[in-house]
Amino acid sequence: MFNLINKILGVKNKADTLQSDTDDKIKIKIAACVVLVEVAESDSECTEDEIEHVLETMKSTFNLSREHAEEMIELAREARNKSVDLWQFTNQINQSFNHSEKIKLLEAVWQVIYADGRIDKHEDYLVHKLTNLLGLQHKELIDAKIKTKKDKQQ
Repeated sequence: MFNLINKILGVKNKADTLQSDTDDKIKIKIAACVVLVEVAESDSECTEDEIEHVLETMKSTFNLSREHAEEMIELAREARNKSVDLWQFTNQINQSFNHSEKIKLLEAVWQVIYADGRIDKHEDYLVHKLTNLLGLQHKELIDAKIKTKKDKQQ
């Protein structure tokens, strides 16, 4: 586990250099997880439903087992606690995700927000900020919100 944390935080040794492709894949998973966990915790009331949405998103998006998805959440929380802002994580996402993958992440953000049945002002602020950091348009934010709301009602 410490090797994985060191990889995520950029601490490398010679053996780690050979694993750079794997490191990049781990970093992008953690970056996406940081965004989702940040949304879940943004209203100071992180519910089980919100974390369950984060777990399900991580499992389905990155083909992870529940155990690995739970580990990603732990690592995401540690990485977020050591960072100053979300830019480093959204920058990794911008470098790795294509436009449709970013839209899917935005939809996952809305799923986490709607998990507790309401939109808090902090969640609303954060989703707008994330939209900007991901280089997406306001219309795409609204479209993702509407799609997520319709999916939840079905």
